[in-house]
Amino acid sequence: MTEAFLRPLIWMDYRLALLLLVVLPLVFWMWAIIEKFDAIQRLMGLYWKVASLLAVTVYLMIAALPISFITATLARILIVVTLWFWIDINDDIDDMRPWRPLRVGFNAWRWAVTFYCAIGAAFNLLFLRCAFAEKALLLSDKPLCKLWLDAPWGYKNVFHGGSTPGFLGVMGIVGLVIYIAYFAYFLFVKLGRKGRSASGY
Repeated sequence: MTEAFLRPLIWMDYRLALLLLVVLPLVFWMWAIIEKFDAIQRLMGLYWKVASLLAVTVYLMIAALPISFITATLARILIVVTLWFWIDINDDIDDMRPWRPLRVGFNAWRWAVTFYCAIGAAFNLLFLRCAFAEKALLLSDKPLCKLWLDAPWGYKNVFHGGSTPGFLGVMGIVGLVIYIAYFAYFLFVKLGRKGRSASGY
């Protein structure tokens, strides 16, 4: 695969991620708040906790840290899991009137995100070798890994123009450590107590 072929695909992926994983979740979260539908509000709260790994990934990529290629793939997988994992939330959504606009739109979004993340994770696997490359190689054009860094660097220029990539990378590492600690607590403590019930999260 050539740079000319991959660059537009990678930028399309970032644009779809912004639409499907940031903009539309905010729309459905606000919609659920307006309609006072608790199940979707709870699910979106859980979604943002899980999807925060995407934000962590952006900061890791700004610093060109190879682990960002692993977190990018894991974030997509975890997002799909959290959208369908909770039995009580799924039951509450199923109990809504079948043609209620919020239910139809929300379920359409969940399926769209599921397909997008599955395809995106498979696409990311093609670049998983970048996670085990030296940083110098990552910054070179040879393995095409650098193509994934262009959008995060653009984000840095807009929102963190006065900060160094190293400082933002440290922020990403701190965020990742906190994320791992919370996720471990969920797996080994909360999951055992609550199972697939979202109440109390």
